[in-house]
Amino acid sequence: MQTEWREKLVNRFLKYVSVYTTSEAFVEQFPSTERQWDLARYIHQELIDLGLEDVSIDDNGYVFGYVPSNLEKEIPTIGFVAHMDTSPDFSGENVKPQIWENYDGGDIKLNEKMVLSPSEFPELLQYKGQTIITTDGTTLLGADDKAGLAEIVTAAEYLLAHPEIKHGRIAVGFTPDEEVGRGADFFDVERFGAEWAYTMDGSEIGELEYENFNAASGIVTVKGKSVHPGYAKDKMINASNIALEFASQLPFDEVPELTEGREGFFHLADMQGDVSDAKLVYIIRDHDMEQFEARKALFKQIAEEIQARFDHEVITVEVTDQYYNMIEKVKEKFISVEIAEQALKDCGITPNIKPIRGGTDGSRLSFMGLPCPNIFAGGHNFHGPYEYVPVESMEKAVEVIVRIAELTAQQ
Repeated sequence: MQTEWREKLVNRFLKYVSVYTTSEAFVEQFPSTERQWDLARYIHQELIDLGLEDVSIDDNGYVFGYVPSNLEKEIPTIGFVAHMDTSPDFSGENVKPQIWENYDGGDIKLNEKMVLSPSEFPELLQYKGQTIITTDGTTLLGADDKAGLAEIVTAAEYLLAHPEIKHGRIAVGFTPDEEVGRGADFFDVERFGAEWAYTMDGSEIGELEYENFNAASGIVTVKGKSVHPGYAKDKMINASNIALEFASQLPFDEVPELTEGREGFFHLADMQGDVSDAKLVYIIRDHDMEQFEARKALFKQIAEEIQARFDHEVITVEVTDQYYNMIEKVKEKFISVEIAEQALKDCGITPNIKPIRGGTDGSRLSFMGLPCPNIFAGGHNFHGPYEYVPVESMEKAVEVIVRIAELTAQQ
């Protein structure tokens, strides 16, 4: 398979990353940027040209298509999902990929000033002798998640060309705005029609994930009282100082930079303020639901204790749940994980099963009725200029998709 489809896979990936699809946060329109339609329309036509059935693009930019079953019996439809947008954290415009064949294990010079080095990114060394696609140091690459897009489309093309591989109906779905947390907002689970699916949105080869954070946002708003500082005694209420007091009462060591694995955290993502007004924006994360609820309760408790000193409203908090740990829904269709794990092994890959310290479209889709574990797409260093993807990892991802389709038919 690798020799037969390598060139198609690479060319498809290079085409996708050349299309500017950066999404934008805090925008009401959906998709958040018009440029995402360029890739959506391209892939829509590509699926039609490849011969998938029931190919569609809806008013929100979701692209669906189906590889028809070649079995006489009926088995569950399964799906594969990837997102078309790239992160607004770094420029995704005018991407110029560089291809490094037979990587020698040394430094990769992205440009005159930037080096991708195994001394800083030691995981590079596991790809010695392979072909690596990098950026030119001025943009992100877009392997998150255009590697996933290319892998799914290539696997669909492969299945259509190889009817000797027996499989049921395979749904493919491509979403906008995942990077700004809205990729599942208008995903029509019923129309997609899969009993379970997989997001091809993980990182290095071997990753299989079916746990993620429970997530909430926490916004602290402080209303102060500005008085001339020379005459402020018993009159001034300094909103910024109160905001600092709030922040200081959260556990100092439960922050992203000091936690790992299943450990949760409070992350101060934004702060602004003066004497009159102050605002803190947090994200609250924990894999365990009880601890997640305790974190939200502590957040509110601190504000209530500060507020108790005043006879009018000074500090308020707004805590909003964002998504939940997908394991609660995936375990209802745990065969999805068992098949994926077996597929990895059958393809000569050691499964790397670990919790996601974040979220994917799959976490929300799972709670919308589509259990959706996450599988590696092959890339590293997402959202920045040091992003790269080994071609061999992408090839293996295509193999895994095909093998999952085959194993599901056998089950």
